[in-house]
Amino acid sequence: MKKIYHLSNCGTCQHILDDFGKLAAGFEKQCIKARPISAAELDSLKELAGSYEALFSRRALKYRELGLQEKKLSEKDYRKLILEEYTFLKRPVVINGNQIFIGNAPKVVAAAKASMP
Repeated sequence: MKKIYHLSNCGTCQHILDDFGKLAAGFEKQCIKARPISAAELDSLKELAGSYEALFSRRALKYRELGLQEKKLSEKDYRKLILEEYTFLKRPVVINGNQIFIGNAPKVVAAAKASMP
């Protein structure tokens, strides 16, 4: 599977997609606001990532609003939160075959780009 989960109104995501350019032409792109991630899709991402926590964004505004930094979250909590609020998914998430690249750290973006044909 070749897929990129992103947020179309996120400047960082758009910059990364622009940087990928034609390399990402064969990838399906899913804006998680327009088409929220399904439970099955999230479970599939977890299999590649190893945990729901790896897919969870602590930078989301609601993370502090809900006081989540004060709580000890379980894998079940991470899954539930990501499914309830799209901004909790760390973005972008690039799936290239059996490889997954999560987030916008320069090393992650470079590795995702290098994996593209």
